[in-house]
Amino acid sequence: MVDIYVDADACPVKDEVVRVAERHGIAVTFVANFGLRPSRDPMIRNVMVPQGADAADDWIVEHANANDIVITSDIPLAGRALAKGAHVMGPTGKPFTESSIGMALAMRELNQHLRETGESKGYNAAFSPRDRSAFLQAFDAVIQRAKRAAQ
Repeated sequence: MVDIYVDADACPVKDEVVRVAERHGIAVTFVANFGLRPSRDPMIRNVMVPQGADAADDWIVEHANANDIVITSDIPLAGRALAKGAHVMGPTGKPFTESSIGMALAMRELNQHLRETGESKGYNAAFSPRDRSAFLQAFDAVIQRAKRAAQ
């Protein structure tokens, strides 16, 4: 059985996750510190964690298993979920893999350093319709891969 965990505090693709997961009959758990809309769908679970650094991340890592799917833009969380054998992807459809996570963590550290020294303003690109489309394609492919691996 495959489950989907979403780092939901700033996730721009919650509706897309629900739509695709529904089509595949997979349960979705949204984990956040605040602001989740209740759902009557029994396949949708909302988990509110206490305020605090990494509380949602810790909950997801504690509950995710091998071949589950984790959706996050948080690179350290992606690394922790990969270590548990989960399939991990960002909201733009970009997969995090064992071979890419090291570079992603290094770039995160470099960008953080540049922001701290004032050499970079640290603005992220706006989420675009192209990102949403890429996510939908990649998400369906990840679900197919996770279902095959779980059998």
